[in-house]
Amino acid sequence: MRDAGEKNVTASAGRNELPARARRKRAGNGAARPDDADEVGLDALVGHAGYAVRRFQIWIFQDFVRTLAAVDIRPTQYSVMTVIGANPGLSQMAVAKRLGIERARLVHLLDSLERRKLVKRIKSKTDRRSHALHLTAQGELSLTKFKQLAAEHERHVEEKIGKANRERLLQILAGFT
Repeated sequence: MRDAGEKNVTASAGRNELPARARRKRAGNGAARPDDADEVGLDALVGHAGYAVRRFQIWIFQDFVRTLAAVDIRPTQYSVMTVIGANPGLSQMAVAKRLGIERARLVHLLDSLERRKLVKRIKSKTDRRSHALHLTAQGELSLTKFKQLAAEHERHVEEKIGKANRERLLQILAGFT
């Protein structure tokens, strides 16, 4: 699978034989507009941390999904299972708050993990409105495999930005976790 920034060479091979000026399309105002995304200037976005972080996040998510595709687990599902595994009996509210997930979205996510028999909800003995979250035996085994694949994904990140940069990035972002 290609990186997010990689060009589709085969799809555009024929058109790339034309000079750049001939490949440009006309914008609605008559100005020339490049066909190739790499030719589009970013202006002030180049200096915006938020833009760079978002682009890196897209790459991170794509690599995570690609690396864990065989086990069909998404980044948020992995995060929820990891937190539940580390804190058996945690309430849905606590998981939602800790991970910054809307409660309604977490309910749907937990429903899908329950259907896969990875997570179970147990009614709280102290609060009838609350459920304690636990991994099932299958969920515990699966999480072990997920963590191995997630470690592979982290190696991909290290290959992309270097070990020292990855460690520094984690230090910088620690205040947001």
